[in-house]
Amino acid sequence: LPFWRAVLGYKDEDEEDLWNPRRQGPPFWFQQMDEPRPQRNRIHIDIYVPHDQAEARVAAAIAAGGHVVSDENAPEWWTLADAEGNEVGVASWPDRD
Repeated sequence: LPFWRAVLGYKDEDEEDLWNPRRQGPPFWFQQMDEPRPQRNRIHIDIYVPHDQAEARVAAAIAAGGHVVSDENAPEWWTLADAEGNEVGVASWPDRD
C-alpha cells in the first residue's frame, strides 16, 4: 500500500483503500492474499504526471519500498515495481498552458 500511495499520489481511505484526492481517478482496493501467487494476478498500469513531478514521484515510490525495473527511457518514463513484482510505468508529459 505505501508504494502504490506514493506512486499514484493517492491518499488513504482506510487500511485497504486508496483514493485520488481530487476524486478524478479511480479508487484502488487492495486485497490481502493468503498465499503467494507467482505469475498470477500481476498488474501493470501506466500513470502520467507533470514533467516537473515525475522524478519526485519515482523517488517517493522507491522510498516506499518499490524498485526500478527500467530507467532506460527516463526522463520520458520509468518502469517501477512493488515488492511483489506488480509494475507501474511513470511517464511524464511537458507542462502545457
